[in-house]
Parts: sequence; structure tokens; C-alpha cells
Amino acid sequence: MIECHAASPRTATRLVGQLRACEAAALAFCRLLERWGRGDPVPSTAGSREAALRHAADRVETALAGLERPLSAYLLELEPERAEGRSWYGGPGAGELVEWRPVLERAGVAACPNRVAAVYLELAVLVRALQGLDDAARLDAPPDRSSLWAGLFDLRDTLFAATVDDLRALAA
Repeated sequence: MIECHAASPRTATRLVGQLRACEAAALAFCRLLERWGRGDPVPSTAGSREAALRHAADRVETALAGLERPLSAYLLELEPERAEGRSWYGGPGAGELVEWRPVLERAGVAACPNRVAAVYLELAVLVRALQGLDDAARLDAPPDRSSLWAGLFDLRDTLFAATVDDLRALAA
């Protein structure tokens, strides 16, 4: 879907590759927290769990840093003739609204639960949005050009604002 709207195949290839890297890193971050939420103590020590959270946050931040240029270039190429499109993905669902403070305390991880919650929500939305694009392509029901632009623009605004700052703080 991204490739069919791209002005340049190179831009589309770079964007798709980086979106896949972001999706993989976001899934790893979210799944780590979800395991702890279920009481799975992996890694086995509090220090190792704290290091795992820092590593997962750093991996996502690195993937997002690599996404900024190809996404901006693609949005510039894609810019629709009319600005009436709307985002094609939804906000956070009830299942993504988790109180992380008790989970982090039980895991022995000293991270700001508000930052963890904010990052988790934004990454869950990113993953769901990318999976929605895959589903739309598979069902041959893609969003129109202006809606694709609006959704990607919204994702960019969300991810490159507070989310990157929160990830940096968690990775530090």
C-alpha cells in the first residue's frame, strides 16, 4: 500500500523497512511489559529486568530515529491534493490502559510508571496501525491517498513528540 502511493520506489522501500524495524522493536517493548504484568519474572533478577527495559526502550528509540527521515520524505512525496483525509487507525483501547506502577514495583524496576504507560500506549497504537494497514492491503480495502497521509502524519506527530523523550528517559 505504501509502495503504490510512493513517488519513488526507493523512498517506499526505506520507509517500509524502517516501519518494520519500529514494529519489531515496539512489539518487543510491549511484550516485555506484558510478561511482567502476567507475573513472568524474565529476566530472573531485578537488575536484569531493569537493563532489559532500558535496552528495549533504546531499541525503540533507535528505530524511531531511523524512521524520521524516510517518513518525512514519504509524507512530502505523498502530500495529497486535498487535506480532507482522516486517520485510518484508532486510539488506545481499554486493554492498553494499564496501571504499570504495581507491575514495575513487583518486577523491581525503578522506572517512571507514567512514562512507561505513555510509551506503551503510543507503541501499542503504532503496532495496531501498522497491522491495520497490512489488513487493509490484504483485504484490498486501502485508505485513500489523503487518509494514508493523514494517518502517517498523525503517527509521526505522536511518535516524534513526547514518545521519543519518554523513551530516552527510560533508556538512560
